[in-house]
Amino acid sequence: MADGTVFVVDDDQAVRESLHMLIRSVGMSVETYPGAREFLDRYNGGQPGCLVLDVRMPGMSGLEMQRHLKEAGVDIPIIIITGHGDVPIAVRAMKDGALEFLEKPFSKQLLLEHIRKALQLDGRRRASSAQRSNIQLRVDSLTDRERQVMALIVEGKASKQVAADLGISKKTVDVHRAHVMEKMQVESLAELVELVVSLRQGASPTSGGATGAP
Repeated sequence: MADGTVFVVDDDQAVRESLHMLIRSVGMSVETYPGAREFLDRYNGGQPGCLVLDVRMPGMSGLEMQRHLKEAGVDIPIIIITGHGDVPIAVRAMKDGALEFLEKPFSKQLLLEHIRKALQLDGRRRASSAQRSNIQLRVDSLTDRERQVMALIVEGKASKQVAADLGISKKTVDVHRAHVMEKMQVESLAELVELVVSLRQGASPTSGGATGAP
């Protein structure tokens, strides 16, 4: 079971209580809120978990809350729960990034399945984010000259060519290159190339790097 809290936001008290009991019954952590404002006042944006969100609520609707979170840069998996007449709205929520939507009355087992998937997705996203931060710290530790050297050797240039391009000696290039390898925590040029290319393309390298751009 992935770690994290299931946040239920629904203005219907009976629904909140029912979902609280259901989610707790399978050992998951759960918090319930009667409306979007109550949730937003408590949620700090960094807590791991997923959101089970009703579409129609007084005040701020589910779609408005989803949009607010997106604009704030909060990437929490969202499961939309909706009444029969709100299916087109739920589809729009999916287009805006919601993970799933369930029409009331829905299967409890299906909801739990979606919640498990959402928590697992959140865990993967957070792991990827941690990798990005780690890799970015490595890149930030490089000096300007080391970044220049890294960019050129990743292009496939030999130390002699790098030296000519930068107007420095080959020996100096080799020193910078050694520092780059050490600071980027790689043991081969192939690993360095894979890492940098992956950073530029926004995909996690198989050697354990992460997304982002140097």
